[in-house]
Amino acid sequence: MPFTPRLLRRPVTRHTKAALLASAVSVCLIAASAPAPAVPLGVGDRLFPHLGNPGYDVKSYDLDFTYPGSNRKPLEAVTTIDALTTAPLALINLDFAHGKVRSVEVDGRPADFASAGEDLVVRPEQPLPEGVPVRITLRHTSDPVYTGDEEGGWVRTSDGLAMANQADAAHLVFPCNDHPSDKAMFTIRVTAPDGYTAVANGVPAGTDRAPGTTTWTYRTEHPMATELAQVSIDRSTVVRRTGPDGLPLRDVVPTKDRDRLERWLKKTPAQIEWMESKVGGYPFETYGVLIADAQTGFELETQTLSLFERELFVRPEYPEWYVDSIMVHELAHQWFGDSVSPRTWSDLWLNEGHATWYEALYSEETAGRPLQARMKAAYGASDRWRAVGGPPAAPKPPKAGQKISIFRANVYDGAALFLYALRQEIGRSAFERLERTWVGMHRDGVASTADFEELASLIAGRDLGDFFHAWLYEERTPPMPGHPEWKSEAARR
Repeated sequence: MPFTPRLLRRPVTRHTKAALLASAVSVCLIAASAPAPAVPLGVGDRLFPHLGNPGYDVKSYDLDFTYPGSNRKPLEAVTTIDALTTAPLALINLDFAHGKVRSVEVDGRPADFASAGEDLVVRPEQPLPEGVPVRITLRHTSDPVYTGDEEGGWVRTSDGLAMANQADAAHLVFPCNDHPSDKAMFTIRVTAPDGYTAVANGVPAGTDRAPGTTTWTYRTEHPMATELAQVSIDRSTVVRRTGPDGLPLRDVVPTKDRDRLERWLKKTPAQIEWMESKVGGYPFETYGVLIADAQTGFELETQTLSLFERELFVRPEYPEWYVDSIMVHELAHQWFGDSVSPRTWSDLWLNEGHATWYEALYSEETAGRPLQARMKAAYGASDRWRAVGGPPAAPKPPKAGQKISIFRANVYDGAALFLYALRQEIGRSAFERLERTWVGMHRDGVASTADFEELASLIAGRDLGDFFHAWLYEERTPPMPGHPEWKSEAARR
């Protein structure tokens, strides 16, 4: 999700997960020992304390949506979750806060359920021991109309729907463990009336036609965080082409704009080749852009199918280099944020800083927009960004009722500025080796700021702890290696 001046808001390994969940699991263990009321839980995320749930590890989601032909009416849905318990559970907490739950089954047996805050708390017939598989089947509605302060989830387009679940809105669409530390495989099935096309993350796994409707099925071949799920239901056209090394590409565009948008769509193969030259092979089974006729104020790196506003491509005041750079920003997220997902939301800078870095580098190499000039400007604003949003790796919590306010300049150009400083500190060759090693080592997993620091120190051959702490956690921006003359705006006052 890129931050840009255009709207000032265009900012989207399981073995270590135990540490993050430890305090929350202890609460769940108490609940498992005796009858307990339904209470919201969380995995202890500093920015979203009640996001995610302890006591189980989701292996797969099966999402089944039936679209009624109007984006102002609820969809009927069935969500099936296959998980493995990681603690004894008398209660199973799921994140789900928008929609009506009709029934819940645990391993095929009816289960009681109740709402608690933004959690749906399920009580199976018998407590579940640690280390056993469990299947939870929920029949519910998925409502695209929001009347409160909800942000994200379903996005209504001019004639359909798309998804924008970052940072914590997937549970407005379907019951889930809504935290990026618990990635899982997805099967997504959508039934829609004739005249609509449904596309989702992953690759097609079958199409079934019935009188008046069609059902599309898609499956991911790599695990995915809930915030990266995407479903498009619209009067759209799917444009297919081939990318590097035979990679299947598919773009989803409003049918009326098919020809008009081709000049942008055909850029993707070369952009993928450019990214692969920097960090290695594309990490997923397919890629494409979803161009939605909707007003969102942002673009979003939903896995294998990035979401873009139509107006980005049709408004003449946006120069070509700028649109290209935003396309590369979301593409870069497929490596940084999607394949390698943040362990906590405080690690968001790893997503957005890297995407901004490659956006800026692409603009330098293809459009003559100097990277150093952009970094110098960022340095001048860095202290101000830190004052507003916190240091890059310790962002301030979201504002009340504005959960996406964590997507501030400090985790975009502020974090890219750190990557520039790191390259200055360890040298271009070591930095490029770090980038390639990082995405290869943590592919399909989750990773933290501490993991990045450890790998950078290993590749540099020296402890970079003090350097990382100063740049990522201090209130003031440290001196820039190689550019001691650079000054922040605060320092000039």
